[in-house]
Amino acid sequence: MIKRLVFFVSAWVILTFQTGAGQSVWSPQEKESGFNCFTILVGKNATDQGCVYMAHNEDDYGPQLVNWIIEPGKHYPEGIELELKNGGKLAQVETTNRFIWLEMPGMDFSDSYLNEYGVCIASNSCPSREDHPEITDGGIGYRLRGLMAERATSARDAVRIAGTLIEQFGYTGSGRTYSVADPNEAWAISVVRGKHWVAHRVPDDEVMVLPNNYMITNVDLSDTENFMGSKDLIKYAIQRGWYDPDRDGDFNFRKAYASTGSMKHPANINRAWGAYYLFDAGIKINGNYPFSFKPKKKVSKEKLMQVLSSHYEGTPLDKSKGYTLGSPYKLNGSMICGKASVYSFVAELRNWMPADIGCVLWLAPQWSDIQPFIPWYAGTVSVPSAFARPDYPKSFKDHYHPPKDIRTPNDRHAFWTFVAFSDYMNRHYGEKIEAVKKYRNKIEKTLLKKQKKIERKALKKYQKDPESARTFLTGYTDKLAEFTYKYTAKQINK
Repeated sequence: MIKRLVFFVSAWVILTFQTGAGQSVWSPQEKESGFNCFTILVGKNATDQGCVYMAHNEDDYGPQLVNWIIEPGKHYPEGIELELKNGGKLAQVETTNRFIWLEMPGMDFSDSYLNEYGVCIASNSCPSREDHPEITDGGIGYRLRGLMAERATSARDAVRIAGTLIEQFGYTGSGRTYSVADPNEAWAISVVRGKHWVAHRVPDDEVMVLPNNYMITNVDLSDTENFMGSKDLIKYAIQRGWYDPDRDGDFNFRKAYASTGSMKHPANINRAWGAYYLFDAGIKINGNYPFSFKPKKKVSKEKLMQVLSSHYEGTPLDKSKGYTLGSPYKLNGSMICGKASVYSFVAELRNWMPADIGCVLWLAPQWSDIQPFIPWYAGTVSVPSAFARPDYPKSFKDHYHPPKDIRTPNDRHAFWTFVAFSDYMNRHYGEKIEAVKKYRNKIEKTLLKKQKKIERKALKKYQKDPESARTFLTGYTDKLAEFTYKYTAKQINK
């Protein structure tokens, strides 16, 4: 029971952010490598529940901050325009959606969302070879996923919104794949710098593993049930010499548009294989991976949590030899759960309940091998004060201009506590990890066991008054979030 997990904290914990004499907890990590983030999409017929799953690790090098934000739905008068980062303008819609927003100040391509319709959005850097992009009015980048969250009522709807905006403004990043899922479908949207893009629906009985290179291969835009994209996608590739029908046979988007460096990089090849290994997919390490595959067993959220937390344990890629030689974060290089990970989530998207209750982010801050996944329901209407910088951001526009001290560690934001604990564990991994995993597993097991009971209560409340159900779920998550925060702080200060 959750009550048994909550302990009394008599005073506010003041962190020193020091783990040794004169040694700072936060130290800058290596420069941006371009091989950040990891995602898994699972079709509803491939899962244990008949729901859609999205699993995502957000990886971002260097000092970062994550704000947990609930953005309420808003109403706008006719004629209002919103301004994109580089000056482009777009007509605002009359009503926007409420959504959970994992916001990283100042970062163009790092935020994730779950909106009130159960539309979940995350992304992975996927460098393209495009060197002559067509950009209009400054293009669009960061705001693309926010507009999907604000406006989409389904994953398919989000794909259409994204495609329209890319063709109108042109994409400013090198390339990226947006993962978009709802309780019925999961889609991968691969965008190229400029105005070319393609989207492929994950088959209902298959799993897609996405590192940091394009995974979409063969494309059939006449099959509108499973594909969408730029009308001139193939024609443009032929014009640029990236695709020759006589030489290459069937069109392969990945081969035509991807940066060759991303395709061959061990960070992508190894991380994807690490997931295939845990799924027992029988796929060899070669980099020529399929868009998706049929799993031998139905996939559970617990399995996805395991994959997101993995460091190649039990394989030749684990240079820590089961942590006996030191921390895998120091020895293993790029991993699924790596030192640049700032949060992990498994989105559980179920269509047989109202989205407020049926759609939930199982979210672990910072490193998911040392933090439990706790549920944040789509119906959540607020977050504990320690999980977001007060009064920030007030709008998407504020995201572009964060305060100068936004990444300065302090004792007021929970994120810095999670960072401090990660740093501590990196120094003491071998001796501490078994006890930490025992705690984490106990929490997760308790929450998973209690899930049905909590949701039955929420559904009963929802039938009478949806707002009371949202308040109930918000209170439940608040207690869990505060517990993990204070427990983590206690471990650092033992």
